[in-house]
Amino acid sequence: MNWLTNIPFVLKLGYGGVFLLLVIGTILSIILPKVKPGKWDDLVPRMKSWWVMCGLVLAALLSGWKAVVILFAFISYLALKEYMTLAPTRKQDRGVVLFGYLLIPLTYALVWINNYMIFLIFIPVYAFFAMAIMMALTKRTDGFLTTSGIVNFGLLTCVYNVAYAAFLMRTPAAELPAAGPAGLVFFLILVTQFNDMSQYMFGKVFGRRKISPNISPNKTWGGAIGGFVATGILFVWLAPYFTPLTFWPSVFIGATLPIMGFFGDITMSAIKRDLGVKDASLLIPGHGGVLDRIDSLIFTAPWYFHMLAYFALERF
Repeated sequence: MNWLTNIPFVLKLGYGGVFLLLVIGTILSIILPKVKPGKWDDLVPRMKSWWVMCGLVLAALLSGWKAVVILFAFISYLALKEYMTLAPTRKQDRGVVLFGYLLIPLTYALVWINNYMIFLIFIPVYAFFAMAIMMALTKRTDGFLTTSGIVNFGLLTCVYNVAYAAFLMRTPAAELPAAGPAGLVFFLILVTQFNDMSQYMFGKVFGRRKISPNISPNKTWGGAIGGFVATGILFVWLAPYFTPLTFWPSVFIGATLPIMGFFGDITMSAIKRDLGVKDASLLIPGHGGVLDRIDSLIFTAPWYFHMLAYFALERF
């Protein structure tokens, strides 16, 4: 049980809080469908999936930075696989798509060796160059821009942006509160998913006016505003325990992070509507696919990382 005693007390409280939320959510998933049949029926599969997902993330965080990097690399692979399965590409671009998958271990290898400077430019600059050269060598010009945009967008969202969450584990503990690097990652995931859940719950209760029915018909002004406020309060309240942020930077990030998460959700919904699908896959019962579950994280992870780097972290 030595590993348990090595966990910072604030992280124990955080993990315990997640467990408590899962228990409450499970109880509500049993009660609410009976109170209002049809309205809350999706809560049961959602909560079962939440138990599995939270268990995987917490197990990785308890195992250390290597496990977290491997977990996020696997998440990036699943997300990119879903994306490339849905996205229209040309037959002659199979080599380019395979090269895109190869970039996943290469990107996370940079996280592994803690090379932040190369990580910053690897996909946006040099992978972009390599993709353009490979596509030009196919000697086909029809659909060149479309395919280039599709593949590069997939790499930026599913690999590059998600990898920022893993890179937080490489932050020197000396720059952080007692929760350490694991606290930074835990807090990012907690706030991002709390934002999604609170928007869902507020939308179910107070949602009336649709924000963008053609893109995301379940998004309402009541759900969004309720989620923004609740998430902002949670962020400012817990930031001193999990981050090195002072008060006003935490207020700024607490106000902007849920908005970034909202636009991540909306952006990926727009892509799915363009492709004529509701969910990226059926891998996660009640949630859809991995891409459906991390759509908010795709926008919140780099924003959170860069705001921490700007306001508090010397390492980055």
